Amino acid sequence: MRRNGDGIETLHGNLSMMADHVAEARLVPLSTVFDAFPRAVRDIARAQGKEVDLVIENADLGVDRSMLADVRDALVHLLRNGVDHGLETPDDRRMLGKPSAGRLRIRVRADGDMLSIEVDDDGRGMDPQKLREVAVRKGLLTESQAAALSEREAIELVFRAGFSTRQEITDISGRGVGMDVVKKKVESLGGSVGIVSRLGRGSAITLRLPQSLALMKVLLVRLGDDVYGMPAADVVAVMRVKPEDRMEVFGTLAVKHRGKPTALVGLGPLLGVNGGNRFDKPPAVVVRHGDDLAALVVDGFVDEREVAVKPCGGEFLKGAAFIAGTAALEDGRIAVLLHVPDIMTEVRRVARPVTQGQSAKRLRVLLVDDSPIARATESALVKALGHTVDEAQDGEEGYLKAQSQAYDLILSDVQMPRLDGFSLTRRLKSTAGLARVPVIILSSLASPEDRRRGAEAGADAYLVKGELGVESLAQTIDRLT
Repeated sequence: MRRNGDGIETLHGNLSMMADHVAEARLVPLSTVFDAFPRAVRDIARAQGKEVDLVIENADLGVDRSMLADVRDALVHLLRNGVDHGLETPDDRRMLGKPSAGRLRIRVRADGDMLSIEVDDDGRGMDPQKLREVAVRKGLLTESQAAALSEREAIELVFRAGFSTRQEITDISGRGVGMDVVKKKVESLGGSVGIVSRLGRGSAITLRLPQSLALMKVLLVRLGDDVYGMPAADVVAVMRVKPEDRMEVFGTLAVKHRGKPTALVGLGPLLGVNGGNRFDKPPAVVVRHGDDLAALVVDGFVDEREVAVKPCGGEFLKGAAFIAGTAALEDGRIAVLLHVPDIMTEVRRVARPVTQGQSAKRLRVLLVDDSPIARATESALVKALGHTVDEAQDGEEGYLKAQSQAYDLILSDVQMPRLDGFSLTRRLKSTAGLARVPVIILSSLASPEDRRRGAEAGADAYLVKGELGVESLAQTIDRLT
């Protein structure tokens, strides 16, 4: 019996080693497609009268050969967009104090079983307000819907089908093949697309893709009697949802995860299948897509393992929402592999805060803080209260945004370059049209002297970052608005 067991273990080890060799053999260096990019970018730039330096980092990393064509097509479109929409002409760049040659960069890095491919430029960046106006002009949104978008949501309008800021059709862009096609290509491969843009400073678009489609590490979970899999690369944590960690913020059910409120949703009801919250402390999987997190309640955890992924065959599952493929398990059962981007889109829809009268109205908030980590934390708190958030990296940028756009509330850090929080508050309170907008100072400075300086500057409230929580922030915002 023991000899049989040892033989089975040896067989499993050999099969695992063979699977690794097969997966490795399927990998092709990205340089096979990247090598053609410098000349192509030069040709596009020459046709537009622009100067461009293309920098490529880590092109020797491999990707599954079956994905090569899709990755190439997506990157070609991003490079065309970078030259056409992103980079300014040499004369314009010199007037802005930039080098006459624009910089386009492709950076590749391995992230576990995933590949991260970032395309960034140092060009003009995206103007959220202009994107809102284009969406209204093209009939994609009403004026009120566009006005309610946060800065990030406005930038993500570029992923909408039919969205283009081009008035005329050119050989470079405007042919109807847009960022929505890039997003669909990447998500069809089990990946995701993220975008960050700063007006006047440039844009960065990140493609996150599985390195191999043949084998994938997945977390297997149970809903009722069925087994479902999620790519391990999308899983941030597993947890038990304790009653004391649950909260309801303006009608949205959430749970504390690492100190931040995270949307809490039953995976079974979301998928329209059996399973749900049947326990006092139900198990949940915290997944990430881009910058968004969600805690998905399941009936149990099965295992984490490497599986061979098969695309959905036949008409039964082909094209079904939330499903990326299937995998055969050792006991003969079939695990359905879930598509996290689809799930997160649905989570955002069902977890939208429910307004409850005037006190729960959706506010447009400007958050000013020079720390990216602090901005992410504070922005998550404000969004958990159902409000939209625009961000600024220092007081000077915050003041310019407050002048050009209408906000219901401004949150500001104190210690920032160019213009600190106290000076920003004084400037806001002395500017016609902005003096009535409530200002809350969020600072790590907690002394009575600092609070006094905040009050003298005209701040309507002063909150200490170390003591900041959903309840305290909600009470302060309700009182001021």
